Amino acid sequence: MSSEQDHLKDTDTEARFEFKKEERSAVKSGKGLTEEVVNLISDDKDEPDWMRERRLRALRQYHAMPLPTDWPGQPDLTELDIEEIVPYIRPDVDKREGVDDWDELPDDIKDTFEQLGIPEAERKALSGVGAQYESEVVYQNMQEQWEEKGVIFMNMDQAVKEHPEIVKEHFMTTCVPPSDNKFAALHGAVWSGGSFVYVPEDITVEMPVQAYFRMNSEGMGQFEHTLIVAEPGSEVHYIEGCSAPKYGKHNLHSGGVEVFVKEGAHVQYSTVQNWSKNTYNLNTKRAIVEADGTMEWVSGSMGSKATMLYPCSILKGRGATDTHITIAFAGEGQNIDTGAKVYHNAPNTKSTIESKSISKDGGRTNYRGLVHIADGAENSSTAVECDALMFDNESTSDTMPYMEIEESKVDVAHEATVGKIGDEDIFYLQSRGLDDDDAKKMIVAGFIEPITEELPIEYAVELNRLIELEMEGSLG
Repeated sequence: MSSEQDHLKDTDTEARFEFKKEERSAVKSGKGLTEEVVNLISDDKDEPDWMRERRLRALRQYHAMPLPTDWPGQPDLTELDIEEIVPYIRPDVDKREGVDDWDELPDDIKDTFEQLGIPEAERKALSGVGAQYESEVVYQNMQEQWEEKGVIFMNMDQAVKEHPEIVKEHFMTTCVPPSDNKFAALHGAVWSGGSFVYVPEDITVEMPVQAYFRMNSEGMGQFEHTLIVAEPGSEVHYIEGCSAPKYGKHNLHSGGVEVFVKEGAHVQYSTVQNWSKNTYNLNTKRAIVEADGTMEWVSGSMGSKATMLYPCSILKGRGATDTHITIAFAGEGQNIDTGAKVYHNAPNTKSTIESKSISKDGGRTNYRGLVHIADGAENSSTAVECDALMFDNESTSDTMPYMEIEESKVDVAHEATVGKIGDEDIFYLQSRGLDDDDAKKMIVAGFIEPITEELPIEYAVELNRLIELEMEGSLG
């Protein structure tokens, strides 16, 4: 491919994320976190009393909890004024539950997601698609072949009304309770939209389902909730994409993810996040894995001013397995603090954590992890590998693994490497006909290959293009 074609492709990719639309809302809350705002959200959604009560309880917990400020090396949150964030914007669409016909969307919203590639992805590789704009899911579709097998894929607001017993049992109870941390409590008070996925026993959803979350308005917060329940012996792959244009004011993304992997089930949760560099990305993601269940987390974190994200798996049943594969990229002015948590609470459980981070132009990446093996979780094993790549002397990359081992009959391994791109590597590739930029891109592509090979091909290509744009300083 010629350099001119490369430039055009980069320009097209950049334009896909950086465009913005004029705000057009049907309902917009005031700023900050108040009981009045929470009641407005619940009223506008016509929620049952039990959900309103959970919101208000979470709000009280939020106000009683401090911001995390004393973790070594954590992102600076002092510039984040949550009282200036608008937590709820319902876009001006005709159907509250989200349409299932793309042509029914308003032109500006449809154009947004067409530029992001959602319709094309749906046609080529997905069994179901949900698209959220601001605080609401505006489009939801599931292929009939999976609906006929009892698979449910709908937005969370709809699930609260149509499947209240499943939601009441699982929503922010044992997996991510509001008491977990301040941002979980914030999320519990003002959550809106997100995905509900239910897979019946012994059903394998052979094609991924995807949700895409887009923030368009300045100074807003997005708080989608994802709840996945995989019954015994079932299997599903859920893909999440996120983006937002850059504004002068800070935006906040504080999503919540709860995954219930029942006995012998298998869930893969893949994320490619490309928030603009005015966004604070502060999420809580957790899975509870029963006996012989498998949970896989695959995530790429680009963009954002600051990210704090540590997907967690609780291996509750004998023989449960957990895998984390993560990549983080930090450029100028960015602090990407990511990692993984695993709790081995049963015998014969296994976890593998592979973390890759890249930093340039003074950016900071940090792996922050926890592995806990409980007393009695004998014959369990864990392997943690953290690799960091830096482009210059101004950039920073740290690894902060923490292990709590309370059982002696276990296998524990940890390996960490931190290094700069070597001149000899660049020279070797240049001697094979590559210029300096292409040589660095090839080295990075090899570095992140363990991530990309776990994604469907079109998402792997997308991740590589985003990394290339970040290396060139073209995004956000």
